[in-house]
Amino acid sequence: MPTPLDRALNSKNLFLGFAGMVTAAAAWAIWGGDMFPAEADPTGDPENWTADEMRTWLRVRGLLPSESASRNELLERIKANMRVPRRSAAQ
Repeated sequence: MPTPLDRALNSKNLFLGFAGMVTAAAAWAIWGGDMFPAEADPTGDPENWTADEMRTWLRVRGLLPSESASRNELLERIKANMRVPRRSAAQ
């Protein structure tokens, strides 16, 4: 008499679920960056950005801004890192 584990291992649903996960992972690896673009950078002079735009700019570059940082602290950090490129989705 087969056990519940035997029945689960022979199930078509289990196989189809596994195949679906593999397909989803492959699709993400192939089209992930293009299909799901990163949020746009704020444009213009950083002096005129809002605090949210400053935090977004820092977060996209992996500089993880503090929630308690003042607007002036964020601006100084942005100026110090103006040449840091955006992080790619693979990182």
